[in-house]
Amino acid sequence: MTVARIEVAERPMEAFEVRTITTADLRGALRQGWADFLAHRGDLLFVGLIYPLVGLAAAMFALQDSLVPLFFPIAAGVGLMGPAAAGGFYELARRREQGLESDWSHFLDVARRPSFDSFIAVAGLLLAMFLAWLAVAAGLYVALMGIDPPTSLSAFATRLFTTPEGWALIVLGNLAGLAFSAAVLTVSVVAMPMLIDKDVDARTAIHVSRMAVLANKGAMLRWGFTVAALLVLGSIPLFVGLAVALPVLGYATWHLYTRLVVR
Repeated sequence: MTVARIEVAERPMEAFEVRTITTADLRGALRQGWADFLAHRGDLLFVGLIYPLVGLAAAMFALQDSLVPLFFPIAAGVGLMGPAAAGGFYELARRREQGLESDWSHFLDVARRPSFDSFIAVAGLLLAMFLAWLAVAAGLYVALMGIDPPTSLSAFATRLFTTPEGWALIVLGNLAGLAFSAAVLTVSVVAMPMLIDKDVDARTAIHVSRMAVLANKGAMLRWGFTVAALLVLGSIPLFVGLAVALPVLGYATWHLYTRLVVR
């Protein structure tokens, strides 16, 4: 008796050519992102307000007594999930590029894209990286400051900025945050908009994203610092500025993708 054996071949990764870009391309992507935001600001203001509300809620959650040390990691980590949260903005930029109607009612059309399941898979990866960042931040705090939580945010800030272990936490925490930010940028800068644009799998999108970053290390480093600076500026006034910063960065990331990848 013979037994039939069925072998399922993995879907091969598709080949996409990546371009080398310059600082002028970064500026151009930001200008286009700002233009897209201005074109939609009336329709999407309420959508943009979701981001500061989420950031504020996360910060208030962290201000509970036992979670005060996670206030800064949570506030900083909001940006790690930004590429996933910007899916609707990628879709609007795609529709506008193709001359299609692109008002607020199409924001959730991202769920109809052929690769939306892969988009969710990469979003899950970013969420795992965010949780890993919080675990590392908590571990650094316990290792340097002890297990007893501070009684208030002011007490925590005082110890953070006036003791050697506090400054060690600042330095090591920032280095760890930089590493996580670089990983998120590498995984998502091309992958997330590509999964809105094309019917590809998550593995292909992440591979192309990694290749684009490796081919443009200097430009991607400048882009990363630009994104970080805009997110910090947007977060300072109780996260209200994120209502502008995240949509603009979402649109700009789409235009950066179109410059990085030969479509």
